[in-house]
Amino acid sequence: MSDVIISGGGLVGLALAAALDSAGLKAVVVDPADPDAQADAAFDGRTSAVSSSSMRMFETIGIADHLPAPGSPIRTIQVADGLAPGGLAFEAGEEGEPLGWMHENRNLRRALIDRARAGKNLDLRYGRRAVSTVRDAHGVRMTLDDGSEIAAPLHVAAEGRNSPTREAAGIRVARWKYDHHAIVSVLAHDEPHGDVAYEIFYPEGPFALLPMTDLPDGRHRSAIVWSVPSDNAPGFLKLSDADFAAEAEAAAGGFLGRFELLAPRSTYPLGFHRTARITDERLVLVGDAAHGIHPIAGQGVNLGYRDAAALAEVLVEGRRLGMDLGDAALLDRYATWRGLDSLSVAASTDGFVRMFGVPGRTASVVRRLGMGIIDRIGPLKERLKDEAQGTSGDLPLLLRGLPI
Repeated sequence: MSDVIISGGGLVGLALAAALDSAGLKAVVVDPADPDAQADAAFDGRTSAVSSSSMRMFETIGIADHLPAPGSPIRTIQVADGLAPGGLAFEAGEEGEPLGWMHENRNLRRALIDRARAGKNLDLRYGRRAVSTVRDAHGVRMTLDDGSEIAAPLHVAAEGRNSPTREAAGIRVARWKYDHHAIVSVLAHDEPHGDVAYEIFYPEGPFALLPMTDLPDGRHRSAIVWSVPSDNAPGFLKLSDADFAAEAEAAAGGFLGRFELLAPRSTYPLGFHRTARITDERLVLVGDAAHGIHPIAGQGVNLGYRDAAALAEVLVEGRRLGMDLGDAALLDRYATWRGLDSLSVAASTDGFVRMFGVPGRTASVVRRLGMGIIDRIGPLKERLKDEAQGTSGDLPLLLRGLPI
């Protein structure tokens, strides 16, 4: 019998599995996908910002050891209201730790899968689906589509925003749409990015350029996350690569020189969702199964890593006390710990998007004035920087770089 069944072997599910494995807890990971097909695929332009606190966890539990390529550090986040002068800059601290790291998603998947396969306490059931699950006072019992049966005191849903486990549990979800689509890809550009992430807010939607490692031939790269009105997204996708790069170059103001598209463009609708609760009888939700936010702050997957770090710590402490890992008291502690933090980050992100989306010259003047005030108020600016680094609030041990 295992300690935990994890439904979902994606970025967050495998991070949780690695955290549990590093502390000696046994977990079964169930996922219908072929992990190698995703990790070994050609680069599809999808990238993720891994906050400095998440990277500490990766180093502590051995995920970083399996990264096939180094990430690109983010040492400055430059926020601007359109191309107007001024703005707000968040700098890495004097201790030298970057604000975060940019990675290709396929490299993150490869590292997480290889770390999971190296785990001594992990049972990976890829290519398998649950056909029945029973959760009751006696534990969790799951039958898979190959007829095998697994059991544990606790079930964790890490299946993403459309989690079937969450739906089966009847957990309600509050949702809204931003009427925007994100267009993502990776660009080459003439000038070095200097490890700077640029967040340029336009009334039509935010435009972000995020530093990536240089190509072997020395060309500089940045990931692009461009939020455009949903009605305009098909038109952007129909543009030739050269025309799209020219549009992005104009939106950036040309400060990085000429742009060239390096990867396919993909798009997805932007929205917000948050569950009414993140626990049920012997059930916990993590990552997008519990919450989803606008990507502009780069905190979406990092909220999931924070969930994983907090849940692992709660379960390890419960094991040391000899508790049933599905005990409601343990799950309540996790829910309380994560509820306030995830709500705070979600509210900040949503507020930023809505504030910078107000059109008009007066609104722009007010925003620039507000950014100037923030830049001069040290504690407020430091708090916003802490949110970007993922170091705000009551941090789990793993996010501080300490074992559990």
